Amino acid sequence: MTPARPRPTLGRRALLGLAAAATLSFGGALAPAAAQDVTPIKFVLDWKLQGVHAWYYLAMDRGYFTQEKIDIAIDQGDGSATAVTKVMAGAYQAAFGDLNAIIQNAAAKPGQAPVMVYQIYNRTPFALMTKAGSPIKTLKDLEGKNLGSPAGGAAMRMFATLADKNGVDASKVKWTNMAPNLQEQMLLRDQVDASAVFSVTSYMNLVAQGLDPEKDIRWFHYADNGIELYSNGILVSQALLKDKPQVVAGLVRAVHKGLRDAVADPDAAIAALAKREPLINKDLEKRRLVYALRQVVFTPEVATAGVGDINDERLKRSVAQLASVFEMPRQPAPSEVFDRRFLPPLAERKLVMK
Repeated sequence: MTPARPRPTLGRRALLGLAAAATLSFGGALAPAAAQDVTPIKFVLDWKLQGVHAWYYLAMDRGYFTQEKIDIAIDQGDGSATAVTKVMAGAYQAAFGDLNAIIQNAAAKPGQAPVMVYQIYNRTPFALMTKAGSPIKTLKDLEGKNLGSPAGGAAMRMFATLADKNGVDASKVKWTNMAPNLQEQMLLRDQVDASAVFSVTSYMNLVAQGLDPEKDIRWFHYADNGIELYSNGILVSQALLKDKPQVVAGLVRAVHKGLRDAVADPDAAIAALAKREPLINKDLEKRRLVYALRQVVFTPEVATAGVGDINDERLKRSVAQLASVFEMPRQPAPSEVFDRRFLPPLAERKLVMK
């Protein structure tokens, strides 16, 4: 019997060529990792589970990470800036964290800070809140008043720039430090005249206390008063960016699909969240999700640029605003802190809320 002929095999160079081709851009993003092994990714959130995290779990339940051959493990966090340092330390490969913290770390340690690859909060949630009946009706009225904030709170630290842009003498404002969970209570008890907060959190804390944040509270959003900062999004480590760009692209695609689906069906997103945290108040967290989408995700800029992208000139200005407050040895270029190569095509990122 004639022995069977061996099947023809590809040479080493041909195999390397095919592997390289698999990472080429396709449709505005790197091609799906069809032939790669499953990659475990440790991902940390900015805070405890809330409605603003629902899209990650919706993406998990609908198999979007699995489709990208990513085995993702999501941990709760303890701060959007801390999420950045955890990735820098190597404890996590990716996170939902703050672009401003990336900028500050990149200024001090070039080439070591994580990189933002999908911007979700297009504007900063920093805000000052006071009672609706307060005599504080303009930012100028803050002079001579007592404001509350956690020690070192980012909104408090950015107040000097806010004041400068709005003709307020910051030296005439007194600050009282407090625990983060007491900000709303101390305001309501008149222990402070106003409080510097993260609006997405405080808004729903007020709802939980039986107040109507639209009627009972007067808000001064930093983003409406000259502060151009971006905020939270998907950031990845330098190692992941360099060694596994196809995984970064897959991560961005999966999160984007989850966000897209959460915008279309908030109830489904909250149901996915509740599977992980059965004790949440579904109605409250749905309201938090919708509020965040309307307040900090969908902006006029996003209507043009799509979810996930940033404006380079605005980013330069926001870096300058940070440098005016924080002791930064230099001002990183936009390309050091944000990488748009992994974004899905613009047509897919032009989401619209109902």
